[in-house]
Amino acid sequence: MTRTALYAGSFDPVTNGHMDVLRQALTLTDKVIVAIGIHPGKAPMFSFEERLEMIRACASDAFGADAAERISVEAFDGLVIDAARKHGAACIIRGLRDGTDLDYEMQMSGMNGTMAPDIQTVFLPASPGVRHITATLVRQIAKMGGAIEAFVPEAAARALKAKTAAGA
Repeated sequence: MTRTALYAGSFDPVTNGHMDVLRQALTLTDKVIVAIGIHPGKAPMFSFEERLEMIRACASDAFGADAAERISVEAFDGLVIDAARKHGAACIIRGLRDGTDLDYEMQMSGMNGTMAPDIQTVFLPASPGVRHITATLVRQIAKMGGAIEAFVPEAAARALKAKTAAGA
């Protein structure tokens, strides 16, 4: 039986923090579905297709072709718990940077557990070197012409530079 996890987020852009959590998730499960949230009211920097390609490139670079084959990328536009159920996930992966994340994620875990008691939430702590990274701050730094290479994988840095050079 294949143990599948769902790792949801905006991944706009994928950061070294996202990759750290994804690396940890791959040690616990056979397959990880990276679920990109699509919300009509939000205007992301990168389209779903751009984020899909960015995640695939970053995963292949970081984990090699074999591990990257254990990762699929899907879009979802509703509840995370519904996306997990749809894809047959046994668990939802949530990365934690600090206590503020824990408080929020504990509430979400409780709500999701009530709606789908058979799907577990697994909290993975971000490694110390990436705890401070947020996609929001990375986008802001990139838009202002700052150096983002320490915060994102190489493929994401290239995409950010191309996007900001184009005036996004």
